[in-house]
Amino acid sequence: MKHYKPTYFVGQAFAGIWRNGVMSFASIAVLMSCLVVLGSFALLVVNINANLDDLGLMNDIMVFLDYDMEEDAIVNVERQIKSIPGIGDVERITADEGMRSLMDKAGDNGSLYEPYLEDNPLSDSFRITYVDGSKLIDIEYNLNQIEGVRKINDQRDLALKVQSLKNGVMLIFSWFLIVLFIVSIFVIINTVKLSVYSRKTEIIIMRYVGATGLFISLPFIIEGAIIGLISSVIAYIVEYFLYGYIQSSLVNLAGIVRILPMSEVAPLVLIGFIGVGVVTGIIGSTISLSKYTRE
Repeated sequence: MKHYKPTYFVGQAFAGIWRNGVMSFASIAVLMSCLVVLGSFALLVVNINANLDDLGLMNDIMVFLDYDMEEDAIVNVERQIKSIPGIGDVERITADEGMRSLMDKAGDNGSLYEPYLEDNPLSDSFRITYVDGSKLIDIEYNLNQIEGVRKINDQRDLALKVQSLKNGVMLIFSWFLIVLFIVSIFVIINTVKLSVYSRKTEIIIMRYVGATGLFISLPFIIEGAIIGLISSVIAYIVEYFLYGYIQSSLVNLAGIVRILPMSEVAPLVLIGFIGVGVVTGIIGSTISLSKYTRE
């Protein structure tokens, strides 16, 4: 191998791809399709997480205080809330701010709330974020022990439903990952088998004259890596335009659902595609060679 440049092995790999053009094309098409499906599921999960973060479903609690509390008492309640272990940010919302928020959400019907501006039926409240969801029960218990706390609202049930949906998507994604990974490896194995078989006599001669296993195997391993790389680039291009089309189709939901811009996730998608594609190609080639290069 000391007398051969790296370009020799790369050239042999491209020659193998060209000689088995039909199977090479099939390998690229199958692996590309697998990557597009995997990328779509991955982007779905990423967007679900982004919307969960925006909504704050997983770590928000609303604490409503007694009516007509004095300012000193409210400040004392805030101090006790902040002292509870596991509490993150604490934001005070006055009764007037709460009423204005209702008016803003009502839009054109906001004028219906104007009679309540002078005689506000709401009480002051606190929006609390907590760090660890496993401590939610303890946090709510401590909040209920504070004098002046009238009511506590959390969105735990809704959060659990969304989390359940997310877990279901992750489970489907994992199964797709396993199945499509196996299918891709199987197709690449058969592609490399044809390439190995077409050079079987040459391989036998090389072994007789003392060629090392690495010298014989390297062109085929590079061939698998090239198939994986080509598949990754094509899959990225398809995913880029597919994601852009879906994003433009959901533009009417911009105020309800946030779709992450492709520019924000593109580097991770490209790196992930190249990593999975190249590794799949190398594994497929290695498994195939483990049998045929021993003959």
